[in-house]
Amino acid sequence: MTRAAFFVLTALADQPRHGYGILREVEELSDGEVRLRVGTLYGVLDRLTADGLIVLDREEVRQGRLRRYYRLTDEGVTALDAEAERMAAGAGAAKRRIAEGRSAGTPARPAAEGPAGLEPPTPPGLAGGYA
Repeated sequence: MTRAAFFVLTALADQPRHGYGILREVEELSDGEVRLRVGTLYGVLDRLTADGLIVLDREEVRQGRLRRYYRLTDEGVTALDAEAERMAAGAGAAKRRIAEGRSAGTPARPAAEGPAGLEPPTPPGLAGGYA
């Protein structure tokens, strides 16, 4: 499941929402890390609908514009729950590994060092090439 699909499903977990409401909710839920464009959102909504994870709940005309509201299906709730469990298990494994490394006294290497035993990359010269 893509990150965008995960957050769209999460945005719909508590109530039906229309497109703009989903965009706002996704941004809020992700602390601003996921900002969907309208075209991307509707592509995700189309895929989730085709997969049976969401359905069109209702349509309303507001200020002369049609708003389509989407809601989760039972299959959507199940898929979202499974993905949340998968992500939590992965995060838990990462946290345990980090704690094991710290308790074993394994020092963290700065990212600039690269893989163990290799020299750091030579920075590019003024012309963009390597000296």
